[in-house]
Amino acid sequence: MDLLPETRMTSPPAVDPMLPLCARVRHRRQEGPDVWSLEIDLDGAQIPAFLPGQFNMLSVFGIGEVPISMSGDPADTSRLIHTVRAVGAVSQALVGLHADDVIGLRGPFGAAWPMAEAEGHDVIVLAGGLGLAPLRPALYRLLAERERYGKIWLYYGTRGPDNILFHQELHAWRGRFDMDVEVTVDHAPPAWHGHVGVVTTLIPRARLDPARTIALVCGPEIMMRFAITALGDAGLQDDCIYLSMERNMKCAIGLCGHCQFGPVFICRDGPVFRYDRVRGMLALKEI
Repeated sequence: MDLLPETRMTSPPAVDPMLPLCARVRHRRQEGPDVWSLEIDLDGAQIPAFLPGQFNMLSVFGIGEVPISMSGDPADTSRLIHTVRAVGAVSQALVGLHADDVIGLRGPFGAAWPMAEAEGHDVIVLAGGLGLAPLRPALYRLLAERERYGKIWLYYGTRGPDNILFHQELHAWRGRFDMDVEVTVDHAPPAWHGHVGVVTTLIPRARLDPARTIALVCGPEIMMRFAITALGDAGLQDDCIYLSMERNMKCAIGLCGHCQFGPVFICRDGPVFRYDRVRGMLALKEI
């Protein structure tokens, strides 16, 4: 079975993604208890264009390199935004950077969300925790070209109110009349007046038309498994569901084998996959 995704770039990038560049941190903003967004640029040089869902390799000199998804607007050519959770040595060093600090950058790499394939369709975006970050560029694109798509739903779940990312965007998107935005938390204090429960419980609210709906899903592995089941219960076929599977990536080009599962390298052939092509992979505990 052909496991290569249909969402890879059809033309070569303007610059060689393997070419290391020096980028400079301009701003850093805390998004949650252990999550920060870094705004970087290339000191006036042209920012490499990227597609929603792709990632860069960011390096902190003397410590190491790590793959991080883009979380900014792909139409903004003046800067790149990466949202990072501090979970290891490199990510801890990244979130500890300050304005004017220099980092290494390679990219962009990877398969993208199926923005062209989704044209003319309704789109449901399901995000769990930090999974909203790789989906945010797709949301920017959906809203910038709103007339190309049907109904749009964003359902976002996270642990608690303090863990909600991108408050300003969520507030702005909730104020629109051309999309439906719902946020739910697993646990909440008495002051919380929103939804409580896992994000998949929101799916029946959408009243999806399975014949015309595309689903974009990113979050913890268990959340994605339950989301697939709930979307299937709503009538979506496996070839209408796209996942971003970012865990275990290390080198970005399928050389180290760290993210290999059978014939598939998540970094090289993904991280975005159509579900029917990786159905068996989600049963593996290592993913």
